[in-house]
Amino acid sequence: MTALSQNDPEAFDILQDERNRQHNTLELIASENHASAAVLEATGSVLTDKYAEGYPAHRYYRGCRPSDRTEQLAIDRAKALFGAEHANVQPHSGTSANIAVYLAALKGGDTIMGMDLSHGGHLSHGLGLNYSGIFYNAVFYTLNEQTEMLDMDAVRDLALKERPKMIIAGASAYPRKIDFEAFGRIAEEVGAYLLSDIAHIAGLVAGGVHPSPVPHSTFVTTTTHKTLRGPRSAIILCRNEWAKKIDSAVFPGLQGGPFMHQILAKAVALCEAARPEFADYAAQVVANAAALADTLMEKGWRLITGGTDNHLMLVDLRSRDENLNGHDASGALAAAGLVANKNVIPFDPRPPMQTSGLRFGTPAVTTRGMKQPEMKQIGQWIDEILTNHDDESIIERIGSKVLEMCEAFPVPNQNQAIGNRQ
Repeated sequence: MTALSQNDPEAFDILQDERNRQHNTLELIASENHASAAVLEATGSVLTDKYAEGYPAHRYYRGCRPSDRTEQLAIDRAKALFGAEHANVQPHSGTSANIAVYLAALKGGDTIMGMDLSHGGHLSHGLGLNYSGIFYNAVFYTLNEQTEMLDMDAVRDLALKERPKMIIAGASAYPRKIDFEAFGRIAEEVGAYLLSDIAHIAGLVAGGVHPSPVPHSTFVTTTTHKTLRGPRSAIILCRNEWAKKIDSAVFPGLQGGPFMHQILAKAVALCEAARPEFADYAAQVVANAAALADTLMEKGWRLITGGTDNHLMLVDLRSRDENLNGHDASGALAAAGLVANKNVIPFDPRPPMQTSGLRFGTPAVTTRGMKQPEMKQIGQWIDEILTNHDDESIIERIGSKVLEMCEAFPVPNQNQAIGNRQ
């Protein structure tokens, strides 16, 4: 019996429900992963008790020696892993990391230029409902309508026209490599800062299977819980000349006391990502995505950009069924234990709550030890369910097969609480 089960059975039941859900389903959401036991242990540690406003050796509270050690460890590991001059490891999320960069480098009303959300960008890159679009003048580059890929000549033309103070490179639903070097040249030409948001691909960069933006960027932000496989949190990397302004923007500009337990967990994840086996993991994530993409295309499903060279892919459901939308398709898949998310695709005629696309990713299933044969099988199941999304008997049959695969590849380093899928 655990302390939680004894003291709060209702809360323990929720936790057990999530353990069951993770164990009994295949997580194909590109922004989710399974953290290691060491990361989970650090996240749930006694460091959650400590207030440590400020930075190492410059705290506003006493008793911060372990906190100083924690934060310096995370800083040193982040700098070493990504080859950065300075790292701030206090941001609570990727969006707050981006906001800190804006606060450090921009004034209200300055022009920022990022990828259009409907083409694969992120809401913190200038969406009108977000802080970034409310306080700054946001303009957007889009994908080429024929290739559905980034057209760097078009990006340059827009930058020359708009003369943004900051260019944002990065995406949350773009299945191809990003040319950070080209973005850097454009930013230099127009006198803009370059912010590279690698929230999705940080683990691929760390593992050497995606080019690094650090040499070409003024600022780099990333979450730590996607392909980096750490806690739900974020990091800012920058050049030394911006260190003081970035640190001041994070604290006291945006946040109060840092979450020291999360920072320790970040340090653990960064240590794991520096090991040779993590490079093998990153390469397998990409190989698995390619295998899943190839299987879906062989079944006649059109993928945005015609494939993938990172950890995710976007399926255009209209290529096989004009009437099938992302909301209904993801629901049918979830009923069989295949968890993906609806996603807008470039030039999508449907609204965001319906969408014409699905987004699939391979970080979490790769963490469970699956390789190309399992990806091909998953792709076949996806095809069969999408083709027969109203047939409950087919969904139930495939669901039992999915459960068998879950049993064969358990979530590592978690207590396996087995129960019926709901």
